[in-house]
Amino acid sequence: MSGGTYTPAPGAAPVGRMIAAQAAFETKMLLRNGEQLLLTVIIPSLLLVLFSTVDIVDTGGGRAVDFLAPGVLALAVMSTAFTGQAIATGFERRYGVLKRLGASPLPRWALMTAKTGAVLVTEVLQVALLTVIALSLGWSPRGGVLPVLVLLLLGTAAFSGLGLLMAGTLRAEATLAAANLVFLLLLVGGGVIVPLDRFPDAARAVLELLPISALSDGLRDVLRGGAPMPWGAVGVLAAWAVLGLGAAARFFRWE
Repeated sequence: MSGGTYTPAPGAAPVGRMIAAQAAFETKMLLRNGEQLLLTVIIPSLLLVLFSTVDIVDTGGGRAVDFLAPGVLALAVMSTAFTGQAIATGFERRYGVLKRLGASPLPRWALMTAKTGAVLVTEVLQVALLTVIALSLGWSPRGGVLPVLVLLLLGTAAFSGLGLLMAGTLRAEATLAAANLVFLLLLVGGGVIVPLDRFPDAARAVLELLPISALSDGLRDVLRGGAPMPWGAVGVLAAWAVLGLGAAARFFRWE
């Protein structure tokens, strides 16, 4: 047996394996963070149960849960892809975590891919939980699966781009305050709980162009109205995804 049989061969693992390991780590960090769980699980679940069982907001004809469930699904996507990711990435940048990871064998694009994977895994868990809650409240979804998947993926891309842009350009404390403020404002004015037709026409025309409004209305058109692919909502989300991801790639600062 030759002496070189057991010679060590140091080197980086395959990129795919590194991405999978980092994505698993990112997912665990998301699910172990109390603030993240509050944003991603507890608040959407409580809103769905509360407004579906208590007559607080006039959601129009039909059962309240049929209006609320698609909007809360959109809110769950925003809470994870935008608010949660912006806050977590902002503080990782502040404490130098991103700088150290950027100097590791894991390429920077692969790190962002892993973060996106963690967001998608978390969203799958969110959607499953919220769907079970909504069905138990009497929700009767309609429409096809493909339009829903397209809307959720485009919404994730749009909110991820905006979240990374905020985290990569603002200080961590500013990101924390701004991300939570945007979450609250869009919760009220994004068609999640309050129908957009309750707002003045001028305000409604602007609100309909927001990604949360496009996502919630698009999901509502499919799951409540049984519509085919809602191309208007798809177009708005695709535009936000291109702008957000492009700006994040251009202006993101690792230090």
